[in-house]
Amino acid sequence: MNMAPLVDGSLVVLILAVAIWTIAVRDSFAAVVGYAIYGLMLALAWVRLAAIDAALTEAAIGGGLTGVLLIRAAVRLRPTESVVAGDSPAWFVKALAAVLAGAVSLALAVVVLTLPEPAPTLAPQVAEHIASTGLGNAVTAVLLAFRATDTLLEAVVLVFALIAVWSLAPDRFWGGRPGQHYHLEANGMLAYLARLLPPLGIVVAIYVFWVGADLPGGKFQAGTLLAAMWLLAIMAGLTDVPEVRLVWVRIALVTGSAVFLIIGFAGVPFAGAFLAYPEGYAKPLILIIEAASMLSIAVTLALLVLGPPERRGQS
Repeated sequence: MNMAPLVDGSLVVLILAVAIWTIAVRDSFAAVVGYAIYGLMLALAWVRLAAIDAALTEAAIGGGLTGVLLIRAAVRLRPTESVVAGDSPAWFVKALAAVLAGAVSLALAVVVLTLPEPAPTLAPQVAEHIASTGLGNAVTAVLLAFRATDTLLEAVVLVFALIAVWSLAPDRFWGGRPGQHYHLEANGMLAYLARLLPPLGIVVAIYVFWVGADLPGGKFQAGTLLAAMWLLAIMAGLTDVPEVRLVWVRIALVTGSAVFLIIGFAGVPFAGAFLAYPEGYAKPLILIIEAASMLSIAVTLALLVLGPPERRGQS
């Protein structure tokens, strides 16, 4: 008996049920938990679609760091939640939101169901030219070779997002330390995990980065793992957040984009186009970009989760 249809059908039902519950629940913390579960189930859906790279990213971001970020927001808003708990949008606002959501869902369904057979794809062109990159992972080849400009802009957007978060800091704390100071409980479980997991997490992150050239993985998934390990050590009180005014923090944030741009502009004289790679050098140059980007992604994501500066440098 083929169990795949039953598994896929059950997964779809669970995803829809959790999505509806997350929208309908009134408690913000419960909604955040539902959102994190929703992200993890979407990762399972990507696995069922054989999109392992997307599944790793969804699990790390949708069910991981984004969940932590929203939990921090929910905790900070908890004192004001009781004030607005009795407020409810008017019925016509709810109806309008439902109609708009239904219209978007219907439009997406129409687009997907009316695609021509076979669906338009650039996969043959990628398969034809992927050997020139020296990469075995088609996703990495597409992101760093065939649509490298988009990937570069995504890296820049992350830095701008962090700048936007920092702009929320009061003037007296600008350049200080983000988030609260966590006190160390030497014999606590969190401190134990913070000593045990980071070495393992760093090794796994390096492995995920390295195999990303030929197998599912890459800089984003590895950078997210590094950010999570750093956040664990901070929340356990083993280390404190650096001041955002420090030069090394600023350098780490822009290293990925800077290396990307330098190699991109070097492609003009050496390969005839911006973000083109000289023949035979594509893979090492891509690995250099990935390594620099991994560092920047790790620092940026961790600082995004920690929020704007809230303490003076010495506190």
